[in-house]
Formats: sequence, structure tokens, C-alpha cells
Amino acid sequence: MPFHANQGPAPEVLAQLRSWGNRASMPEVKAFYSSHLAGQDRTGLELAADQPYGPHPRQRMDVYFPQTPGSNRPVLLFLHGGGFIRGDKADRANVGWWGARQGFVTVLANYRLAPEAQWPSGAEDVVAACQHLRALCSSFGGDPKAIVLAGESAGAAHVAAAVLIRSFQPQNWQIAGAFLLSGPYDAQLEHMARGPLGIDTPDPRNDAYFGAERSDWAAASIVERMDAAPFPIVVCTAERDLPQMQVQAGALFSRLVTRHGFQPDWLVLPEHNHFSAAAALGSEDKSLARPLTEFVTSCAARSAVQA
Repeated sequence: MPFHANQGPAPEVLAQLRSWGNRASMPEVKAFYSSHLAGQDRTGLELAADQPYGPHPRQRMDVYFPQTPGSNRPVLLFLHGGGFIRGDKADRANVGWWGARQGFVTVLANYRLAPEAQWPSGAEDVVAACQHLRALCSSFGGDPKAIVLAGESAGAAHVAAAVLIRSFQPQNWQIAGAFLLSGPYDAQLEHMARGPLGIDTPDPRNDAYFGAERSDWAAASIVERMDAAPFPIVVCTAERDLPQMQVQAGALFSRLVTRHGFQPDWLVLPEHNHFSAAAALGSEDKSLARPLTEFVTSCAARSAVQA
């Protein structure tokens, strides 16, 4: 679907984004946006925190939802980033409040981290969270047939693996769509092209999650293993994203179209960097907010027609 023109960053935010370029860090981006999110409206919204979806302490999710009674609301399950080794759902609380304000049941899930948990633990946790959410979301007014998965960075990789590789999916697997923001989808490429892509050696992210030595790197590469039938999906990157994320987003889009019959939406967020787009949700910057809202709404409408 074509996305509408977006209301982008305010001039002072734009100046900061341009100053950072692609060299911003998560802590400084979060600190900068905290003042822009200080007035985020939570009136009429509720949070049910730390809902378990598995036995591990990290297998918990926060559910943000409108207080008013309702049913058949779209459901957005969002996975945070952190390079496979860090991050927490609390870091993206703004996403939860923002999504609930749109009328979505919005769920932020933690997942097990490397090196304690390695490939494919992320995909397994996404599937477990989604399956648990199917049984849970109606109690918050959500439609279990209208679950859209989204993730950023490592969270996007975990979502992509879960939704695109059928061996991770149970027989009753059903989602309405997936929105992938700035994820790494090709462990083999990152392993073989660390120099050209400016990736550290050793790599604290991928080495922790995929292991430093593998006999078959393609076996842990989503672009090589994906075999799902087409469904609604957005491949999104930021204009000032990390080089390896831009390359892999293009590779994923190309493979989806040329080898698997998908017609994914392609979205580049002007001026934003690897961390800023999701940090801006709930602020006046609608660069990500508008297309994500449109996508979740359209997926929910499609699922209602198909029901």
C-alpha cells in the first residue's frame, strides 16, 4: 500500500538528527527524546505489566490498552532492539503508550539475551509471545486474528526469523502482518564483510548470539532460510541507518520479491538514524507513526474481511 506523506521532525530535532548522522548512540538518542515525550498523553490508557509468556525471567510482556470497553481492536506486538545482548521493553514504553493512544492493544515483549541464549532463541521467543498473546489479547479488547508483529534492530531480526521461517511456526500459526525496522537479516554477510561494512572484529553482538565459529553461517541467515508464503510486510530502514542495516534491508526486500512472491512495502525514514525513529513515537514527529498506524490498521481490516 502507498504510505501518505509524513509530518517529519521539528526544526530543532532535525538539526540534532543531522548533527548525529549515523553515529548516534541509543543512550543519547533516548535522552534527547525524553523531553519531547514528557507530555505524552496517557489519559484513558492502562498498562498491565510483566505478563509472563514463558518460564524464563526475560519472557515477560507489557500490555498497553485503552480503558474504554472494546473488542476486535488491532494488536501490535513490538520487540525492542539491543544488538542481541541488551535492551528492555521499558526502553520503548513510549511505543506502548503511543500504540494504545491509536486504539491498538500494544504489547512490548522482552526476550532472552545472548550469550546466555543463542540463535534461534529470539525467533522461539517471538513465536511463544505471539501464541500466548493470541489467547490473552481478547481480555484487553484485542482481536487475536489481527496481530501485527513489529521490531527494531535485533528485535526486527527476531521477528523476521519467526514470521519468515516456517520451521519455527506451530501448525496454528496466524498473524496479520509484520513491520521490520532496521534489522540484521544475514548473519553470513555480516560475518564475511565485517571490513567493508565497518563491523568490529570480534563482533560483540553477532558473536554472542550466533557464536564466533559456525560450520554453516547460511543456516543462521534469514535471507537464506526464509520459506514462508506471502503475507503483508514492510521492510523499513532509516536514511542515516548503519550501513549493514541498509544493505541487509535491501537484500531482504530483493529476496522476498524475486524468490518468494512477496510484494512488501519499502520505507525509508528521512533524516532518522538507527535509534531515533522508534524513539520518536509519541512525539510530534510522525515519520514512523503515520506509516505504522496505517499498516496496522490495514492489516486488521484485511483480517476482518478474511475472517
